[in-house]
Amino acid sequence: MRIILCGYGGHMGREVRTCAERDAHSEIVAGVDPMIPAEGICVSSFAECEAEADVIIDFSHHSMTGALLDFAEAKNLPVVLATTGQTDEEKARIRQAAGKIPVFLAANYSLGIATLTDLVKRAAALYPDGEIEIVEQHHDRKLDAPSGTALALFSAVKEVRPAAEANCGRSGQGKRTKDEVGIHAIRMGNIVGVHEVMIGTQNERITLKHEAFSRGVFAEGSIRAAAFLVGKPAGMYDMKDLLEG
Repeated sequence: MRIILCGYGGHMGREVRTCAERDAHSEIVAGVDPMIPAEGICVSSFAECEAEADVIIDFSHHSMTGALLDFAEAKNLPVVLATTGQTDEEKARIRQAAGKIPVFLAANYSLGIATLTDLVKRAAALYPDGEIEIVEQHHDRKLDAPSGTALALFSAVKEVRPAAEANCGRSGQGKRTKDEVGIHAIRMGNIVGVHEVMIGTQNERITLKHEAFSRGVFAEGSIRAAAFLVGKPAGMYDMKDLLEG
């Protein structure tokens, strides 16, 4: 599988390159990264990228979404979008692209998070009156809060509780409402990623938690997503599709 890696010089770009080197079936054939000088197989813009590839993996910045999708559509290449924080306009552009090419979009590429999301959905359904709180922890350099994964966990709750309402960073006066789901963000040091979901009643509490020890877990997941996407018809895909095979 020949991969064009967007965000080649960033931390996650380096993680993907390391994972690809260990994977006998994957090869990074080109990189695109406007943040570093062009060198070797890495170029600074899509206009300069002429490599033959099977898929694109994106770990850059959401501001590159438009240029990336224009390039992918022109080359008829599937795209694994592993960048979060897209604006509403960029999300609309992603949906538009999925009508022409396969697009894999996930807030988190850890298979463990995909498992956590499934468990949260089941537990929220089993405890329809349980109060739910979501706490996410990340390093102090992360820009978006709450994390895309925390919002995805809330979306999983909302699938089985349509009336659920997110309360991000609770503050001020007032009782907790019946349908409220608290979402809290912690930014500290070099935390890779911790997501914890608590579901409680007056008599018991269930805590579901996932902790990533290395960013390599997200790189591994993106390569698995890329392998899954090659050969698929146009459309939007996510970690649920990958788990279900």
